[in-house]
Amino acid sequence: MNKLRYLEDNKVGDVSEFGSYEVTEAEVLEFARDFDDQPFHTDPEAAKQSMYGGLIASGWHTCAMMMKMICDHRIADADGSAMLGSPGFDDLKWIKPVRPGDTLSVRSEIVAVEPSRSKPDRGHLRIRNQVLNQDNVVVAELMSLAMMLRRPDAD
Repeated sequence: MNKLRYLEDNKVGDVSEFGSYEVTEAEVLEFARDFDDQPFHTDPEAAKQSMYGGLIASGWHTCAMMMKMICDHRIADADGSAMLGSPGFDDLKWIKPVRPGDTLSVRSEIVAVEPSRSKPDRGHLRIRNQVLNQDNVVVAELMSLAMMLRRPDAD
């Protein structure tokens, strides 16, 4: 029987490294055409003339790829999770361009674990998420806010 991972199972300083997502040109173009129609995301020839010198993924696409890796990691976690979702994030930074052919991964660090004052059955995590490329260079970073159930017997 699987044991759920609750708020109390997270400690400040805990780090997880996971994921492997290969960025393809077709996906960069499709995402940008649908959601971020700028030439350096949608037109390889125009992108060569841009300040980026070639096609780059939308920052929003980078966030979507990060979320895919986070969800896959949680689903693959044999113990499961008592995660309740997220009220948002803080301090999003797109640090380096993401290009077709890059392979991305995620590094997550717990920076705060806070039981809720108003709802004793849950609490909040603050998680610094970094997206790294194949050279271990941080290409994006944000602070996730997550809600999580507390252990039923926790006081």
